[in-house]
Amino acid sequence: MMRIALPVLAAALLLGLWQACVVYFEVPAYLVPSPWLVGQTLVSDWPLLGAALLVTLKITLLAFTASVVIGSLIAFVFVQSRWIEAAFFPYAVLLQVTPIVAIAPLIIIWVKDPTWSLVVCATLVALFPIIANTTTGLRSIHPGLADYFRLQGASRWQLLVRLRIPSALPFFLAGLRISGGLSLIGAVVAEFVAGTGGTGTGLAYQILQSGYQLNIPRMFAALTLITLTGVGLFAVLAALTRWVLGGWHESARPLH
Repeated sequence: MMRIALPVLAAALLLGLWQACVVYFEVPAYLVPSPWLVGQTLVSDWPLLGAALLVTLKITLLAFTASVVIGSLIAFVFVQSRWIEAAFFPYAVLLQVTPIVAIAPLIIIWVKDPTWSLVVCATLVALFPIIANTTTGLRSIHPGLADYFRLQGASRWQLLVRLRIPSALPFFLAGLRISGGLSLIGAVVAEFVAGTGGTGTGLAYQILQSGYQLNIPRMFAALTLITLTGVGLFAVLAALTRWVLGGWHESARPLH
């Protein structure tokens, strides 16, 4: 209750302060619209913004799913051999540090389908946390337990399924929470790049169009939808973490 009530109360106070400042100082809507005007715009422009939200959400979920599958498979390969990890992990880091805005135009040219080009861009942004966290988790097993499994004649597959994967779950789920937000960021950035060419129809494209038209209330409404989507993704993944780890792992136990 407190985890929900306190943020809601803080948000209400900040929105009230924002509304009061805009009204008191008579700030023009083309500079900073009031929260009430943003809400009205969100309702009146919902047919346009709602369709754009579905496009952005589709790209985000596809990219998140792809990053989880590909990142987990790469982590499983890395954990099989230190040589493989040493040879290829720097390239995973290279993907992380390369600005997506620098390579997004190339991906959009190479991948002819607009939707899938955006999915590829967003996947590249969200991939590294899954690889890094899952690899760390698969290697973070107690040496004594590993020796006991080997003493009992456990195969490599049994060691993976019964020891490494359970030990990696907290790390993997932490990577999910990071990757979920990065998937949304990657989708929005890719939409910005593609939107300049007229191929984007998501919320980022609506922000671009609103900026060109000086429709600032619609821009704030689209930004609000992006923010709420990110909060919703994090809340769902946090709930998944508590559900998976709540019964046995100390990181998910409630504080007293």
